[in-house]
Formats: sequence, C-alpha cells, structure tokens
Amino acid sequence: MESLADTTWDVIIAGTGLSQSLLALALSRSGKKVLHLDQNPHYGGPDAAFSLEEAHEWILAGPRLKMPRYSHTNIPQSHRARPPSQNDSEGSERMAGTPDIRPKLAASRAYTLSLSPYFLYTRSALISILISSKVYRQLEFVALGSWWIHTGVPTAESDDLAATNIFHRVPGNREDVFADNHISMKSKRTLMRFLRHISKSEDDNGSDTAEELSAPFGKYLSTKFSVPDDLLHALHSLSLSQGSAQDTLAEYAVPRVQRHLSSIGSMGPGFGGVVSKYGGASEILQVACRACAVGGGAVALAIGVQSLKEIEATAEKEEYPVELELTSGESVRSKFVIGSLWDLPSQSQPLPSARVARSITVVSSSFTSLFPITTEGAPLPASTVLMFPGDTLSHPQSPPVYLQIHSSDTGDCPRQQSVIYGSVALSGPEGHTLLECAVDRLLHAEGPQAMVLWSMRYTQSGRLSNDGSSATIHKHSPHVYSFPPSSLDLTWEDEVIDMVKQAWTKIVGDEVDHDDFMIFDDREGTSDD
Repeated sequence: MESLADTTWDVIIAGTGLSQSLLALALSRSGKKVLHLDQNPHYGGPDAAFSLEEAHEWILAGPRLKMPRYSHTNIPQSHRARPPSQNDSEGSERMAGTPDIRPKLAASRAYTLSLSPYFLYTRSALISILISSKVYRQLEFVALGSWWIHTGVPTAESDDLAATNIFHRVPGNREDVFADNHISMKSKRTLMRFLRHISKSEDDNGSDTAEELSAPFGKYLSTKFSVPDDLLHALHSLSLSQGSAQDTLAEYAVPRVQRHLSSIGSMGPGFGGVVSKYGGASEILQVACRACAVGGGAVALAIGVQSLKEIEATAEKEEYPVELELTSGESVRSKFVIGSLWDLPSQSQPLPSARVARSITVVSSSFTSLFPITTEGAPLPASTVLMFPGDTLSHPQSPPVYLQIHSSDTGDCPRQQSVIYGSVALSGPEGHTLLECAVDRLLHAEGPQAMVLWSMRYTQSGRLSNDGSSATIHKHSPHVYSFPPSSLDLTWEDEVIDMVKQAWTKIVGDEVDHDDFMIFDDREGTSDD
C-alpha cells in the first residue's frame, strides 16, 4: 500500500464532522489531491452515530479520546451506557416458570444512535446541496411531524394520563389555529394577526424596527400584538431557541418562526422538516466522504494530526508549505490544511463556552398518539419535537428541555420501540436532572408499557446560534484554517454551507467558476432514476 507520505497533497482535511465532510464532497470533482483524516476510529466526530456496543465503547473510551467536546463526568452509574444484553430490562425478578414477556433490547446493530440528532427544514440550503451534488440518491429521508408543548401534570381529578392530556400540539398553519380547542377565539385572532405579520415581513424586512426586535421575544409579542402569555411557549418552541423565553430576543426568534412556518408544505403536504434515516447527520457525512473517495481522495480513520508547521518558502517547497506529523508516524506536506478546533493541534482559537446536557434513551413504546397525520395526503411522521418549558418542570428560570422522539421508521431502532433524544442548555448534573424529569413525565403519560431499555447521558460543548458566537472560519495563516466549534442547535443552520463554500473558494482559487459550487453532473453510468 502506498504511504501517505509518498504524495504531496493539495489539501488535508482534519476530522470527519459534517462541515469537513461537506468540504470533501465539494472538492470531490475538483481534481485536487485530498487527504481526509480522522483521529477517531469512526466517522463523524461530533456528528457520529453508534450502535449500542459502539456507544458503550465510546463512553468508556471518552477520557482517552482527544475530543474535549464531550464530557461523561457526573453521570449516575445507573444511567451510564451499558453493554447491550437480551435481558437488559429493569424491574422486579420474574417468578420461576413464568415466561418473561418484558420488552427487551434487540441486537446491537439494530440501533443507530446519533450524538447530534438535528433535522433539516425542507427549505434548508443543505437539501439543495444534496440535490445539486447528486448524493441525495444515496440517502433516505422521513418526515418530521408535529411540535408539542408540555403543559404540566394532569389534575388530581383526572386519572387519565394519556399523552394528549399533558401535551398540547402547536398549530402549524391557519387551519390548525382555528381547529385548536385549547385556544380561545380572542387568542386565535391575536395569533393570526402575528402570523400574517411575519408572513409579510419575509418580503418586507423593514416591518419591524430594530428597537422592537431587540426586545425579549415575549415582550415583543405582548406589546406589539397583545399575544397572551399562554401562547408564548408555543411560539417560543417554533423558534427552537435553547434559551429561556425571557432570554430569547425577538431578532433571533422571529426569523426562525418564519422559517418554520414557510417550510411546511414546501416539499409535500403536512410537514416542514425531514430526518435522514439511519443516523441523521452521520449518514449524510458518510455519503459525502464516499463521494470524495470515489473522486480520488484518500480517507484514513484512526490517524490524526500530531503537529504541523509551515516551512519557510524555498524554490522546492513553497508550493507545499505546510508540513504535518501524523499520529501514524508519517510526515506529509500540503498546500492547505483545514479542520476543526480539536483536530488541529497548537492552533490559537478561543475554546467554546456553550455547553448542553444531552441524553439518548431507548424506550419500549411507539408513542403513536404523538405522530398524527394532520393533513390529507401527508406522509406518516417518523419524528416529533416536544418542548418542556422550565416552569412545567418546577424550574421557572431554566431554559427549556427539548425531546426529539424518533420512531422505528427512522431506522434508529426496531419496531415497537422509540429513541428519545434530549437536550437542554445546561451542563452537568443540573441539566441531566431536568432531562431525566422530562423523560419520566413522557413515559408516565404514555403508560406502563413505556419502559426504559437503555440510556446514556453526556455533555457537549460548542456554540449556540443565539449566544452571539461567530460562525466564521478562523484563519491561522494563509494556508491553515479551522472551522468554528460545531453548532449545538436542534436543526441544521445554513451558515455552515456558507463556511464550507468559503473554504472551498480559498482552495480552488480562480480555477473554477464559484457559481458552480456543489453543482455536479452525473458520473458515468448513473442517471436520475
């Protein structure tokens, strides 16, 4: 096998996160010599997806992996990821001779658990990129369904703990608003006035003043539209802000509510978002990495960058000014190097300050009441979003807890089971306690058939789109660049495409028309079928 050191590379990409993998895809038709490395033995970095056994190994290997993005500390032992077992269900011991009918885990490979389970709005720029680059043919997508708000524990007078009693479906369009039995007619008229306003402001960005948009979202809604407090959480959830309602500014929330509403119906009736099957972002990035390999690039796992330095310009070396020592012991040279903060050593860049607690829970229930088909002709949803305001979890000042439920149609788990992905913008035990409380409320509402079969918790660090952090490429030298810390948002943010194009433009220079970014013709032997 030819050594990596035997080739001088046009670009070395460090890390296989989604940003780096999309850059590899963009360069796959450029004719450049691309070396794509990852220090980990698996694809994806912060966007990886694992089987049960892989997740358990990842937890155990955490301290040894050079990935400070993750922290596994302060996780109660009973909630750490455990090795999968066919008898891995909690509860009392069964009597001798009685058949064990308790739900059980399936084989490890029956699960694909994503560390960053964000979804794509149907108007996302990434979907356009996947189509224009032709890689969409190797992907499958399922529909994202309804948004739900946790309204609190059922009253003592009612013994009915059905999920629909403590979760209120957020209206997604005009018809939903007027069909909703939980909203008064006066509130419906107020809500429609706000929805008409933001629909018009997509074409008229000057309809809101800077002063109005600089106010907290709740104050903006109440002062300008007289929206009652009982609708604030519903509209807040559509923005997917991970800050509390009082900490989320209108300038952040309004365009994201617009994005949500304008996406519904753009690719088909009844849904506005999609989820990539079999691991979400992990499946997309692996398809991108394969495209790079087909285009002649070299992809190597379990090899990272030990050190790098720029060589002084000389007649023989100025074309490949960056010299890298790899963890494999090889020394390679390249024109450009780009990677993530943690994949490039000794590069000065501020560490990310945002940290979120996350959890992954495999449950023995399909939660059918949370996956209604709301529009005639719409597909059956495979994912849904639940928002728990802090005050409904007895923490009024805390940010909201979001649970994303994936059914077996996502490919994440077997039939009759679901995967619950939890996220809250708090770190450590405080965040994990809120996540546990939210999951327990959901399971209690579903009934005794909903049992936890497997769970794990971890803390991610990165950047949140509403914390003011900059989503720009960091320039270390004219030849070395790094992507900013990965986004911790719940949905794909299109600014990542802008950064990938910026990096691609630096590498290809004036050799190609920049308007042809990610626009590929069919490879020989393929078609649109």
